Amino acid sequence: MARYSISDLEQLSGIKAHTIRIWEQRYNFLNPSRTATNIRTYGEADLRRLLNVAALCSRGQRISQIVRLSDEECQTAAMALCNEVQPADFARLNSMLAASLDLDEPHLHRLFDESIGELGPEEALLRLGYPLLQRLGVSWKEGSLSVAQERMVGQLLRQELVAATDALPLISLAPTGAPRWLLFLPEGEWHELALLFMNYALRARGQQVLYLGPNLPLPDVVAAAQAFQPTVLTTVLTTAPGRGHVATYAAELRQHCPGATILLFGTMAVQADSLPEGCLPMACLHEFRDLIPFVNQPVASERVEK
Repeated sequence: MARYSISDLEQLSGIKAHTIRIWEQRYNFLNPSRTATNIRTYGEADLRRLLNVAALCSRGQRISQIVRLSDEECQTAAMALCNEVQPADFARLNSMLAASLDLDEPHLHRLFDESIGELGPEEALLRLGYPLLQRLGVSWKEGSLSVAQERMVGQLLRQELVAATDALPLISLAPTGAPRWLLFLPEGEWHELALLFMNYALRARGQQVLYLGPNLPLPDVVAAAQAFQPTVLTTVLTTAPGRGHVATYAAELRQHCPGATILLFGTMAVQADSLPEGCLPMACLHEFRDLIPFVNQPVASERVEK
């Protein structure tokens, strides 16, 4: 049976080691063993429980309430996060899940194409694609499948988003005063799926977007922002910057880009402490989509004239 260090738990769950230790002391919700040299190690059950706790915390539930749940109740609550699906979509989602478990990529592709044709790319991704990924992720935590199914679905969703974005009409010049969005992933970050969705959602609404993709060093972000003068600087944080450095990274962005709202998407951002003023953490793509109409820039015309 695999054993994990507290650093392993931090990397896998997104919960800081310091926080894990506090939760252990305060709530006694994990059961570590100790080596001959008195170093804590954790089993697979500890990891799965922590992953479920992290999922519930990321949706705003309090740790003091979560730790009262049994392992089974915690697992059920995490699964419930995946079941926020409209009743009409259950049958289709279950068909997609079955195709994913069988690694039947052609069948899954057909199901997605049919869904996109009926619902449009955005609704198909929000109502079916991402819930499917969530269900597969929770199933992996339960130990009932490998990561291959999740990777296959993620790659397919990426292909669909890229194709849907390419099919949108080009916007040669946005109206004066229209919001300007700069989208990027920080250096060392390669998980592009959420950023691709944001890019599609913005462009489908006629927004002016500069999409710079993954693994962008901070000096290049700053140079692009100085040239583009964005209203909103948007990034997704899943593995980078390192744990404990999110607030520092946000402060650097704030310092170099004082005129833009900084949108930090992902669990790492939501769990970060003391984000600077003007930095908005967000964990839900529905929330991002709902935000778009409310973004405006009263000084945009001045920036364009310069």
